[in-house]
Order: sequence, then structure tokens, then C-alpha cells
Amino acid sequence: MDDTIRTKILALLDEHRIMTIATLRPDGWPQATTVGYVNDGLKIFFLCAPDSQKARNLAGDSRVSITIDHDTSDLMAISGLSMAAHARPVTNRAEAARIIGRLPEKYPAGATPPLTLPTPDDVKVFEVTPTVVSVLDYTKGFGHTDLVVL
Repeated sequence: MDDTIRTKILALLDEHRIMTIATLRPDGWPQATTVGYVNDGLKIFFLCAPDSQKARNLAGDSRVSITIDHDTSDLMAISGLSMAAHARPVTNRAEAARIIGRLPEKYPAGATPPLTLPTPDDVKVFEVTPTVVSVLDYTKGFGHTDLVVL
């Protein structure tokens, strides 16, 4: 991956804080859900309830598809990321606590009510490792995508 595309991917990851993640249900149907995230470079982390459908789906199949983007009224200004990835639980309690502690970076003070951080005992933390990234940039033409295989 060249530096220009890597910089673009990292900028989009850093700029946003919400992603849609699609997991596979046991019956084979995809399930898309919106979640908040933090990232360390290309690694993306999200939290969910330990007994959630996402957590149950991921226990059976780690493959996910995610999108990160924003709304725009200008069709030709669409930009964002679409990724094929694997999501695995973070099992190290200290690492899970570190990731949870980074949530205020994306969700700063001012929320009403104020953000109360969960503990690693309250939630399940997942690490998402992309394998294929599509960088959408319609300013380069309708439907323009740069495909990056990691």
C-alpha cells in the first residue's frame, strides 16, 4: 500500500467514530449494526454487550464487513471506507481496559448524560483486523474506489 492511500485510510478512520458492522448469523443471513469505535492505526476496536447478537455471531464466524462514512447532500462528495475483516475478542483484561479508556478520544465530555465508561467485566471488546479495504472517493468520479489488499 502506498503512503498516499495509507494516509487517506488513516485520516478517514481518525475522522469518524461510527461504523456499520455486518456479522453472519448462524442461519447464514448477514446482520448489520451500527457501533462506535476507536482505532490504533488500521486496527479497529468496538464494544458490545457480552450476550448481544453480534457477540454470538462472532463466536461462530469471525468474518465481518464494515463501512465507515458520513452523510453528504452532494452525491459526488461521497467518501468513506468499506472493509472485509476479521473480528476477534480482546481477551487480555488490561488491553480491554486500555481500549475502553480511549473512548473519550472519540466521545469527548459534553454528552448528556455524561459518558460512564464500562469495565471489561461489563462489555466484550473486539479487535477488527482488515484484510481488504475499499477507499471510496467519488470526487475522483462516480463510484471511484481504490482497492487495497492487506
